[in-house]
Amino acid sequence: MIVALINFIVLIISFLIMGYLYILSIQPMKREEKRGIKAWKECRMFRSIGGIFEFISVLNLVLWIWFPLPIISEWKVNPNFWVGIIIGAFIMVPCLIILGKGILDAGTETLSPLKDTVMYGGIYNYIRHPQTLGEFPLFVAISFMLNSWFLIIISAISIFGYIPIMMYYEEKDLIRRFGNLYKEYREHMGAFFPKSRKNRNQHNF
Repeated sequence: MIVALINFIVLIISFLIMGYLYILSIQPMKREEKRGIKAWKECRMFRSIGGIFEFISVLNLVLWIWFPLPIISEWKVNPNFWVGIIIGAFIMVPCLIILGKGILDAGTETLSPLKDTVMYGGIYNYIRHPQTLGEFPLFVAISFMLNSWFLIIISAISIFGYIPIMMYYEEKDLIRRFGNLYKEYREHMGAFFPKSRKNRNQHNF
């Protein structure tokens, strides 16, 4: 019971720290106003440390197999655990493809924001946040694979609560960085789903 509670608390704390550090890492222009050029290096550091806490949160999810919270552990998706694994796989595979394409098209900017980076193309010519679309639903996919409605609900609430906040700060900083070019891009591109062809211009970041 104590170990299970500690694991769950660490899961929540790790996710919150990861989210906070990532929001710091996506605001290099704002940070530069006070910290100067070293702000970009600091944002890279924030993103790297945030990645460590993301790994810890995933590890906590996996540890749920051995250390579930009592009573809540009965909230199973299905008595047959393969049902949860299949549902999770259906979510995970397309998300990994989208995430991989987003990482490929963003290049080094994924882990290391650089001042001289130009707006990138590829999948970003269709949606503004492919990495967010591909990455965060993975928490729900893993929760399905762990056959836990409780983890699914917690993951979904966390994602839907966090993503709008993250997008607000990220896009605000991108406007500082790219100006009207990003404003125009945002008008023509959907955040997570492509807009119709007549409303979508091809942009090469």
